[in-house]
Amino acid sequence: MTTIVKATSKGQVTLPAKWRRACDTDRFTMKEQGDSLVISPLDIDNVDDGKWDTVFDAKRDNGGKGIPIDEFIALLHKIAESD
Repeated sequence: MTTIVKATSKGQVTLPAKWRRACDTDRFTMKEQGDSLVISPLDIDNVDDGKWDTVFDAKRDNGGKGIPIDEFIALLHKIAESD
């Protein structure tokens, strides 16, 4: 299924609720693939550390700086435990 979504003035897009429910998660990865953007559900229990170098947080979360993947995974686990 193809869906057209519009970015807000802040560059944000909303994933359709049907897709979010089907993925059963609120965490996703995004990667560029040619001229496309691939969005996939994130399973933090099956993250392959070797596939990642640095993850960039939004400016409001980390001053626009990258964080090492091991710190990011630890943060995801901490958030998942608090849910």
